[in-house]
Amino acid sequence: MKTTTAIGAARKDQILEKAAELFSQRGYHATTMRDLGEVTGLLPGSLYAHFSGKEEILYQIVIDAARQFLGGMEALRAQPGPPEEKLRAAMRAHIEVVARDLDGARVFLHEWRALRGGRRAEITRLRRRYEDLWDEIIRDVAPADPKLARLLVLSAANWTYVWYDPRGPLGPEEIADRYSELLLDGLSGNGKGKTSRRRGVRP
Repeated sequence: MKTTTAIGAARKDQILEKAAELFSQRGYHATTMRDLGEVTGLLPGSLYAHFSGKEEILYQIVIDAARQFLGGMEALRAQPGPPEEKLRAAMRAHIEVVARDLDGARVFLHEWRALRGGRRAEITRLRRRYEDLWDEIIRDVAPADPKLARLLVLSAANWTYVWYDPRGPLGPEEIADRYSELLLDGLSGNGKGKTSRRRGVRP
């Protein structure tokens, strides 16, 4: 038999999942607590037993995504290896998070600005930390213009949520490897991406 705590945790997860879908499809501001109640089968008043309000729900979705993105990059930072290999590993980690929860990724990338005060400041800090970790890798790959290179790399990786289909022919790791190969060819200017194919990266 499930405990009361387990049931409450499962209900919170359900609310967060449905909220991510609605925030992703309609936008945070266009979604009401009544909308959330309808898709979860709860009265709006019952939602407040789990969350203080709509902004707390948004914050929880965004902070969970931020921790997933950061967790992958922090783990990579401690690992030795050439910058090209680190970029490939970072790309895989990023796209894996996006592919695992497309709605959550979209909310993290676009709706976080609806947060206010300390919550917004915290997410801003975490996003900057994430960018700094990417900069550490990209400075060694594209020293001539690392900031623009990082914007290019993350723009490509982030946009995956728009077109990625879990039922499609390419999995997250294969997409990441193809991205990395194309980007490294352009960023390094010496064919390092093509060399990676001979080392076993899937074409």
